[in-house]
Amino acid sequence: MSEPLRVDVELGDRRYPIWIGAGLLDGPARWGGAIGGRHVLVVSNEIVAALYLDRVVAALGSNLAVATLIVPDGEAHKTLTTAARVFTALAELKASRDATIVALGGGVIGDMAGFAAACWMRGIAFVQVPTTLLAMVDSSVGGKTAVDLPQGKNLVGAFHQPRAVIIDTQTLATLPDRELRAGLAEVVKYGALGDATFFAWLESNADALLRRDPQALAHAIETSCRSKAGIVARDETERGERALLNFGHTFGHALETAGAYGTLHGEAIAIGMVLAARLSAQLGRAPAEDTRRLQALLAHFGLPTALPPGSDAPRLLDLMRLDKKNISGRLRLILWRGIGRAEIVPDVDETAVLALLDAARG
Repeated sequence: MSEPLRVDVELGDRRYPIWIGAGLLDGPARWGGAIGGRHVLVVSNEIVAALYLDRVVAALGSNLAVATLIVPDGEAHKTLTTAARVFTALAELKASRDATIVALGGGVIGDMAGFAAACWMRGIAFVQVPTTLLAMVDSSVGGKTAVDLPQGKNLVGAFHQPRAVIIDTQTLATLPDRELRAGLAEVVKYGALGDATFFAWLESNADALLRRDPQALAHAIETSCRSKAGIVARDETERGERALLNFGHTFGHALETAGAYGTLHGEAIAIGMVLAARLSAQLGRAPAEDTRRLQALLAHFGLPTALPPGSDAPRLLDLMRLDKKNISGRLRLILWRGIGRAEIVPDVDETAVLALLDAARG
């Protein structure tokens, strides 16, 4: 087994590692420095727990007081109600301020368990153990934690950095094809927003990624994590540059919140990136050819690039108005000047957005 890759997230005098490699669930040496005290709560969902929970508990060792909590799978359960179940489990464990939560699963588990860690006794340690490609390259890194409300995604949350991120690439072997493709949308995002060279590499290596070639996946994960780690280091709490990581997300989150279309997060972001690129071209900010390249790459990965038929354009615009990036009720979108050159654009004309949404239905 090859030596794992390491990417460090550096935040002033704070630092934590992202470990990337095969078989890391069974490597307790990677856990040691991340566990603060004696009490550990492992939070997972029904699907992931059946595959990996026993291995994680074994890796933590017999010297710790380890409890587990298994919650239902899916975004519908990333709620305050589910977070309350985590608090109850911590109370039953008699977890004190040196306790640790281990989030074993995809982005929903990581966001919700991390939010609970931020709240319990005003903040305890947690470790991210992502098992989906999307969580590996995005939600597990950077300390954004949250739960959803009926009115929108991630409206209740906190910035709370993990102690470590443990990425075992072998868990991708059990990931359904649709989930893998959804994760590739977030990988494409890093090339689109700030790395034209990486975007070109993705165009050349798309088939290898779809075949789950270990070297190609490891390179894509490492490059994505380095990109995000660098942005987070410069702007931890999203006062400026970090907002670029939301390229495509204002459109995508609105589509998810609308809820009636059965769209996965990565699929919604794929649609959102194409919409952001098309709007940029229509506003004269970017070449239309770059939009075509983006759309072609996402389509190659089997991702949707148009709104579902029957999408309610006025409803989507209304949901976009609740996005956290907006200021004083004005739309503030992440658009681009072309591949690798995303930018924050305030006061976007809502008339242009509504016309785009009307025209973009499949």
